[in-house]
Amino acid sequence: MPTPASASSRVPFAMLWRRQTAILAVVAVVLLALFRSDVAALTTIWWTSTTFGHCLFITPVLAWLVWQRRVELAQIAPVAWAPGLAIVALGGFGWLLGDAGGVALARHLGIVMMLQGAVVTLLGPNVGRALLFPLAYAVFLVPFGEGLEEPLQRLTVGMTMPLLHLFGVPAQVDGVLITIPNGYFEVAEACSGAKFVIAMIAYGTLVANVCFVSWGRRALFMLVSIVVPVLANGVRAFATIFAAYHSSVEQATGFDHIVYGWVFFGLVMAATLAIGWRWFDRAPDAPVFDPAKLQSVPRLRLDALVAGVLVLAMAAVFPAWSSVIAGRAQTLPAEIALPEVAGWHRIPTSTRAVWSPHYPGADHFLFGRYADAAGDAVDLAIAVYGSQQEGKELVAFGVGPIREDDVWLRVEDLPDLAGGSVVRVSAPGPVERQIVTWYRVGDALTTKGPIVKLETVKAKLLGGPQRAVAVHVSAEVVPGHDPRAAMTRFIAALGPIDRLADRAAGMSR
Repeated sequence: MPTPASASSRVPFAMLWRRQTAILAVVAVVLLALFRSDVAALTTIWWTSTTFGHCLFITPVLAWLVWQRRVELAQIAPVAWAPGLAIVALGGFGWLLGDAGGVALARHLGIVMMLQGAVVTLLGPNVGRALLFPLAYAVFLVPFGEGLEEPLQRLTVGMTMPLLHLFGVPAQVDGVLITIPNGYFEVAEACSGAKFVIAMIAYGTLVANVCFVSWGRRALFMLVSIVVPVLANGVRAFATIFAAYHSSVEQATGFDHIVYGWVFFGLVMAATLAIGWRWFDRAPDAPVFDPAKLQSVPRLRLDALVAGVLVLAMAAVFPAWSSVIAGRAQTLPAEIALPEVAGWHRIPTSTRAVWSPHYPGADHFLFGRYADAAGDAVDLAIAVYGSQQEGKELVAFGVGPIREDDVWLRVEDLPDLAGGSVVRVSAPGPVERQIVTWYRVGDALTTKGPIVKLETVKAKLLGGPQRAVAVHVSAEVVPGHDPRAAMTRFIAALGPIDRLADRAAGMSR
């Protein structure tokens, strides 16, 4: 039966630790330098994004978690281990897929996985098991969870409206817009509470590991860590609108930003910790793992220097592969023009409330307005890319039918029209319009961002058409005119959207 290392055996262990960790530090620095553009983008997100500001604290937490295990780790021999290279390869391939598809989440996660793989490769499976939680917790270095914003918006509206009515506030809701007699509020992505739910998941995971032994109690604490901020955010939204009703929108929102940014999250964290305090079942000085159970001699060992070289060689394959496929691009016409549409003629664009999709990296962008004999007006926008790459993407944050910090606010999704996704948006005035969207990538016509990314990856890695096209048809909501009926007639006259997109990219059909 394995026993803890004796005092005499700890001397070579200490020498091994110094050698292996020195090589690991060099490998980590070189890895970060190899992917420096993504590392810089990642740290910029940490520093500038209010949603992912908590990521700044993850690195110090990781250092503390390792320091917490230092006594037990000193009793385990670090051994370079060949199978750890599989984690490096998996992370590198994930980075490649993210690079090909323009998915920052995959690139950032791939870099973290390569660093995790370097740790396991250079320190071995026993140390990897001892550091299992810190290694897993490193995933919180990656900004994720933006998909929570939309469902949390709906949930916040669903909690806020009954509370407003209960306290006598005459409020009306239209999608994510809540109107009261002296103003209106948009339950925007920033107000959905997603930023605090994401941060609380990271916080709850840490507390669940450090303060609990029972998996049942850990699961319950994680549930509380999610439910409490969601409920608290609904109360916060209600309180802000209630205060605005009895004072002014400017005073209420100004106070809300101060409280929400500096006080609210701290109170939520404290409340969550207080709820779980009495059920903590791990002693503060209890060892995290038993080093006596991690004394096996692994197979497939490597020399540490050889292992370090292999980690870097493995990681370097994927940027090289990316450089090879990055040169693929569709040859586009020098100029393109909006189509002639039977039964419709071109008219000047609207000045009532200016709208235009935002595609800053497009190789060609066309926008025009058409009208028919019935007096209905419809806008058509086409964005064409010969290829996609970082900063030049068909689907990305702030790119598409509504730009970041636009005057147009997304109100709600409507039923699809002619296979395109439909969204209703609003601008001050008020002015409303409906926008239908299609994307043409590879051989697919889709309305879904994830499908765009998948088809982009397929086209880059496997060949095929590299062009990417966005098509938007839109109409204002004007009294006496049905925008949906007008767009239906226009789309029918326009013809198949995939053919329109291919013609715009110079692919005659």
